[in-house]
Amino acid sequence: MRILDLVVTPVAFRDPPLLNASGVHEPLVLRCVLQLVVEGGVVGLGECPGERAHVERLVAAGERIRGMSVFATGAIERAVDEALGGPGGPLRKIDRVAAFSAIEVACLDAQGRLTGLPVSDLLGGAVRDAVPYSAYLFYKWAEHPALDGGAAVGDEWGAALDPAGVVDQARRMIDRYGFRSIKLKGGVFPPDQEIAAIRALREAFPDHPLRIDPNCAWTVETSRYVADELKGVLEYLEDPTAGVEGMAAVSATATMPLATNMCVVSFEEVRPAVERDAVQVVLSDHHYWGGLRRTRELAAVCETLGLGMSMHSNSHLGISLAAMTHVAAATPNLTYACDTHYPWNAADDVVAGGPLRFVDGAVPVPRGPGLGVELDHAVLDRLHGAYIASGRERRDDTGYMRRIEPGYDPALPRW
Repeated sequence: MRILDLVVTPVAFRDPPLLNASGVHEPLVLRCVLQLVVEGGVVGLGECPGERAHVERLVAAGERIRGMSVFATGAIERAVDEALGGPGGPLRKIDRVAAFSAIEVACLDAQGRLTGLPVSDLLGGAVRDAVPYSAYLFYKWAEHPALDGGAAVGDEWGAALDPAGVVDQARRMIDRYGFRSIKLKGGVFPPDQEIAAIRALREAFPDHPLRIDPNCAWTVETSRYVADELKGVLEYLEDPTAGVEGMAAVSATATMPLATNMCVVSFEEVRPAVERDAVQVVLSDHHYWGGLRRTRELAAVCETLGLGMSMHSNSHLGISLAAMTHVAAATPNLTYACDTHYPWNAADDVVAGGPLRFVDGAVPVPRGPGLGVELDHAVLDRLHGAYIASGRERRDDTGYMRRIEPGYDPALPRW
């Protein structure tokens, strides 16, 4: 079955003021929805980040793959790489790989629709009926502040700026979705305040595995201090400090595993990290590792080298959640609960029929053909209109924070 067209639609949807080491989330997230049109009227869906440069790369790649078989993903990967300049061109490999990643998901969705099989079957078959996710907690403001003459914009979650606020957020999220593990995005306040939040979570949820991710906001010395203070409390400590060398220095004294989605984000980076024993858990992400089949290949590498495996998340909609669920279901050694921002963004989902559901903190694997989700075209049109009206081209947590706190310094490490 030949590919007839790739329709690339950038969208913008609401995001709360979630704080992180780079600043704060803007009121709108930029994402991109792909519709891969195949002979016979079949349309495969994909989703990825929506920065303008990425959209332009997808459009260029789409022109190159017209007429190719939707089943020839190896040849499609090569064609996408060539369309974007290849190894000798101006783009980084990670940018070229990210473009193919989005297209590969749409190809697999179309393949599933053509064969009547769910994507998890195309990846080797599901080994679990539902995929566990963690409650992804953030320090956050009660509302986006009023800027440029507009009104402040609040949300149902309210503020979470101290341990009590974090615990309240966790309780509400667990009550609603049933999550059985918890992750806190750190790197926002001095480490002792974030240690106190983790301890408060442990007291409130004694049976839930806990994680914290400061996005490299700490020095090696501070990271060692936090690891020592939270000995026996954390399931794993994610990216406390920057780089393989720094992570190795922390790993040498930490009693819990170190996890990363920052110093190991490509296959080339696995070997140096293993040689230094810098990380023990790799957070996969099909959006930039090369798609769903490459994620399965990463799993084989991790299993061979004795590394644990989880899954990274960024703000996303239901198409990405479905893709994450299928690949996690088909990956036996992806045994840590996956990250997801979906509870923060589900209200604007482009998936027809409303948000995907969580049952006891897990998403049941969709059993329909392909990804098992359909596109709500009315919502897609509305969110595309919001993208156009926003005039934005890229995500800028630091720039947004500086509009509110002009002296904000994003330099890391901060502590």
